Amino acid sequence: MATHILICDDSSFARKQMARAIPSDWEVDVHFASDGAEGLKAIREGKGEVVFLDLTMPNLDGYGVLEAIRKEDLPAMVIVVSGDIQPDAQQRVMALGAMAFVKKPIDAAKATAVLTEYGIMTRT
Repeated sequence: MATHILICDDSSFARKQMARAIPSDWEVDVHFASDGAEGLKAIREGKGEVVFLDLTMPNLDGYGVLEAIRKEDLPAMVIVVSGDIQPDAQQRVMALGAMAFVKKPIDAAKATAVLTEYGIMTRT
């Protein structure tokens, strides 16, 4: 059964780059959102078991998405992928329930390492 992956970023380039970083041997169904409001809608629809989330987006930023996931107790494992590497940003997203914080851009090796480290993807 495929894992539903949501890539939520306002940059189409970043969305494509993130999609290429997902391990090719992992059975996934990839969904995309160009802002936080779209992303939250997709998560509510079950399209985001695993969410790669940018922080800086129009309409609803990544912090707002994390707050809504927590408030609504939505079943989403969130990995923040952001260029904002300030320690305050990292601490804030972790406090809001993100599993991990990864600096943009993310490559396949880093994505695999994070997914494996948190038990999201297992290697056989």
